[in-house]
Amino acid sequence: MIILERSDGRLLLAERSGTGYADGLLNLPSGKVDPGENVIDAVAREVLEEVAVRIDPAALRPVHVMHYRNPEGQPRVGWFFATAEWEGDPINAEPHKCAGISWHRPDELPADTVPYNALGIAHYLKGEPFSVHGW
Repeated sequence: MIILERSDGRLLLAERSGTGYADGLLNLPSGKVDPGENVIDAVAREVLEEVAVRIDPAALRPVHVMHYRNPEGQPRVGWFFATAEWEGDPINAEPHKCAGISWHRPDELPADTVPYNALGIAHYLKGEPFSVHGW
């Protein structure tokens, strides 16, 4: 997951739509690691695919790792990276998966933010590098 930090402190969230998972909820740009890809390259690729901005992988800071159970009870590991450096203006580059993007204060996230994203952002704000949820 990528926390794009704007100069006013707000971060970017995208409204999921048409994916079959958490549709209607807001989440950070994110995705899965493809075979043969490392997590840092995956984050840079996903943010380009989803919001059309280029990030130098060297500009990504790991800010939190979460071991959690998803709503179906499956264990997952979520990597949260942050950066204030990117090229381009974020747009909704996947309208078939996203109803829109918007900027939000990290300390006042909307109630319809995906819960594990909200938890990861809260831990990031506290400077906590690791958490476990749902066990």
